[in-house]
Amino acid sequence: MTRRFNPIAALTVAALALAACGSDDPAAQEPATITLVAYDSFPEADTSLNAALDEFTSATGIGVDLLIAGDTGTMLAKAALAAGNPEGDVMWGVDNTLLSRAIGDGVFEPYPDAPTDQLPADFVALAPGGEAVPVDFGDVCVNYDIGWFADAGLAVPSTLQDLTDPAYANLLVVENPATSSPGLAFLLATIDEFGEDGWKRYWADLAANGVQVVDGWTDAYYGSFSWVGGDRPLVVSYGSSPPAEVIFADPPRVDAPTGVIESTCFRQIEFAGVLAGTDHPTEARRLVDFLVGDSFQSELALNLFVYPAKTSVPLPPEFTEHAVVPATSRTLDPALIDANRATWIDEWTSVVLG
Repeated sequence: MTRRFNPIAALTVAALALAACGSDDPAAQEPATITLVAYDSFPEADTSLNAALDEFTSATGIGVDLLIAGDTGTMLAKAALAAGNPEGDVMWGVDNTLLSRAIGDGVFEPYPDAPTDQLPADFVALAPGGEAVPVDFGDVCVNYDIGWFADAGLAVPSTLQDLTDPAYANLLVVENPATSSPGLAFLLATIDEFGEDGWKRYWADLAANGVQVVDGWTDAYYGSFSWVGGDRPLVVSYGSSPPAEVIFADPPRVDAPTGVIESTCFRQIEFAGVLAGTDHPTEARRLVDFLVGDSFQSELALNLFVYPAKTSVPLPPEFTEHAVVPATSRTLDPALIDANRATWIDEWTSVVLG
């Protein structure tokens, strides 16, 4: 997994569709079944998120199969190769760091009439032709182990620049931006902070200060982070990691054992769209409508630890009490990211991994 709690390798959610009626065409009597292509963090079967898809089937007669297509980058690469002849009908999980690429590769069929009036206008504007709709958002941030810093008597760093201080040598673990969505988001946060002239020097300083690089989020959080047994009390994770630690605590606890350095956060916005070339465009659009409706949106926080794009949807108390949503998250223009992503990753690799 590269980005969420509860990773799943592959699964299928198949629901029985209601019988079609009102047509003499035998083909029209067959209930439609469409495929939702998603990244590998979609939760396992029998969760409330999957139950919401069953509700969609019960209400519409449209069955939903789930196709897990790897992490976000892998999923998009497959979709780009199959543009116009897709593996599925709807794709969910492309974020703002990759959206311009998806649009440029013709992955999505525009749906300008999607119900976006209750979604943040700045999110919707990232796909100006209606190619995709925002479904959820969150922030990639440096997290810290509260207890470790208290025991060490060391102040928690408060800025990106602080992470290069020798006081924090060998304490930070990050994900490789070539293989990890949060790793790429953190690289973009440093580019936003230090600019084209300074970010490579910054990463050279991080490397000299003993930053550890691993392939993905699971290795970083569950392999190296001190809160779960590693030796690094600073990790690139999410603003929603603290409530996850409360929810999954065994034994139960009411306080979050991890914190978030807000100045390091980079905003990720995830989108869903109708795949160009689908054989079921009408049904696919109805599924997109459902993904931004109250029923599905209300299940996102406790299943994927992200925020619903429909901000009127109530949040569970664990989120309101423990999650961090910075007032001003870092971001970069998706077109700028698209134009420079490959070059930035190559340059990062040269500076950090040699």
